[in-house]
Amino acid sequence: MSTTIGVISLKGGVGKTTTVANLGTVLANDFNQRVLLIDANFSAPNLALHFGVVKPEATIFDVLIDKISMNRAIIKHDAGFDYIAGSLINEKTDFDIFQLRKKIDLIKRNYDVILIDTSPTSSNEMLIAMVASDELLVVTTPDYPTLSCTMKAVKMAKKKKTPIIGLILNKIRGKKFELTTEDIEDIAETPVLAILPDDISVLEALSITTPATLYAPDKEVCIEYKKLAAALIGREFKDPRIWFRMKQLFNVAVKGKAEKHEVNREILKEER
Repeated sequence: MSTTIGVISLKGGVGKTTTVANLGTVLANDFNQRVLLIDANFSAPNLALHFGVVKPEATIFDVLIDKISMNRAIIKHDAGFDYIAGSLINEKTDFDIFQLRKKIDLIKRNYDVILIDTSPTSSNEMLIAMVASDELLVVTTPDYPTLSCTMKAVKMAKKKKTPIIGLILNKIRGKKFELTTEDIEDIAETPVLAILPDDISVLEALSITTPATLYAPDKEVCIEYKKLAAALIGREFKDPRIWFRMKQLFNVAVKGKAEKHEVNREILKEER
């Protein structure tokens, strides 16, 4: 069955759009999934920019005002996935919060996974995306200001009764001043599913409008995207790096357990 996943955060700059672009790429390329990405960020839409499209001919806004159909707004990417661009809305437009979901329902059967890039605000935009989603992923960074926003996003999702799959910790530098996985899970009361290191390759890829998972597929951050994507669809992903598999065995032998986010992914995979 097709699943619509909203990728949310109530703070800009955490890597929400980058996550959508790379998860979509991995799901299509590495796992042969039929994938649609939708930019539902009306305040600062930039998903299309990640793919080198500055002025899309049609956007999700055109769809929501019934100017065109969903099918006409779809752009096909060479990497094997489809996407619908967003557009900045300057005029005041009060959409029915169910409008996006209704539009997605019309084409949902054509895809295995639909990812929605959402607005980093607690406005009607966020509600529209939440209502359109079957479940949510929350992107955060390991600092108190962002975690505070993350807690608000989690609370908002629970209030709307949209299931939260888990957290994605982005831009990790491995410094002592950063919040730990355990701290974040305890405070947000939500499992961490992926830990994405802060890697300059992501910015390099963005500069040439190519998803990092295509530009540098063997980097740690890209391997993490692949592991998360596999868990989301209940599939197995075998890490190709021998040293990493040895590290896993060492952790189990010495610490008596695997890394927390790895365990969380295994649980998610079994539930799928």
